[in-house]
Amino acid sequence: MSPVPRAAPSQRQSILDARAFARALQRMAVQIVELAGDTGDLVLVGIQRRGVELAERIAGLIERAEGVAVPRGALDITLYRDDLETVGPKPVIGETRLPGDLTDRHAVIVDDVLYTGRTVRAALDELADFGRPKRISLCVLVDRGGRELPIQADIVGHTIKTRPRDRVEVQVQELDGRDAVDLVRGEGA
Repeated sequence: MSPVPRAAPSQRQSILDARAFARALQRMAVQIVELAGDTGDLVLVGIQRRGVELAERIAGLIERAEGVAVPRGALDITLYRDDLETVGPKPVIGETRLPGDLTDRHAVIVDDVLYTGRTVRAALDELADFGRPKRISLCVLVDRGGRELPIQADIVGHTIKTRPRDRVEVQVQELDGRDAVDLVRGEGA
């Protein structure tokens, strides 16, 4: 009897180190201001978990460069997911907080990784409960491809091609003690 072949172990590859991470956020902040044209109606909304920290940092960069306060908020899309039944009987729900009515504002959704597009679809559904923004833009640190819905980011910090079994792991200083993005190749990938 021949031995059963073993799957290759996962492989980790650094995509962004702390310096590249910081440069990506700086570029994203500049691109948001250019896209908005005017920061007067701008609101940054981070998707829980790491999108919130990224939105906070990008807002800070815009504030330092432009000399204006940028309102920001947080979305927890858990209850808006189209696969809520797979999450479990008692999903952990984080905080949703927005700086008032979004009507006639330019809302920029900020997330760490764009993959299938389903998280963004859920965020769009939830934002609709808080008014009707005049524009909604999407800003992501990493676009890994693999869309299941016709959604694309307006602003992307870094683009990589991945396979379905791969994982993109984003770490932020506030939660993880360091800024980094790693690609973890899945078994058999």
